[in-house]
Amino acid sequence: MAAPKNENIKSRILQVTEQLLESKSFQDISLAQVAAKAEISKGTLYYYYKSKGELFCDLTDQYLHRQWEDFLNWTEDDQKDTSLQRLVKYVIERNVASAAFRLRLFGEAQLGDEELKQKLAERYNAFYTLISEKIAQRTNLPAEFLTWLILLASDGIIIQKAIENKAFDADGFVKYAVSCLEALNQPKNQTENMP
Repeated sequence: MAAPKNENIKSRILQVTEQLLESKSFQDISLAQVAAKAEISKGTLYYYYKSKGELFCDLTDQYLHRQWEDFLNWTEDDQKDTSLQRLVKYVIERNVASAAFRLRLFGEAQLGDEELKQKLAERYNAFYTLISEKIAQRTNLPAEFLTWLILLASDGIIIQKAIENKAFDADGFVKYAVSCLEALNQPKNQTENMP
């Protein structure tokens, strides 16, 4: 007899898998470990996920969807300061805050998970389009270039943090980048008088 469908069980499976990924690579996690941590039988787990690949795809979709929704909600909230400077800071900080999971995604894609690689490229392009539109609404700076700069800077910061490079000050970098954007975003007559 098939296990009853229950979104709470599926959510719990995804949640515990994400927790396990904080300390292990996806290859090192077994479905038996996921079932035990979720406090369900292996049969129940297999009802929802026939393979680790299916589980990882759902986990990736959930993560990327959450980032998308959070960004949309933030930029469309009239009560928030969503100026260009805050937008840049928001994107970089949000990406860096999920560094461990993002590194796992990149690692899996590099190891040959073609479906994941395609998903990440599609999502990068969708985020690029969305962020670029939001930047274009806030400034006359070249939104396309600035968007890629933000996305690439986020990934670079994640790598520097992952290798624990003490010479790199991530917070200082973000602050300096934002101050440079503030200066560039000034009306032309104001920037001419800058030292």
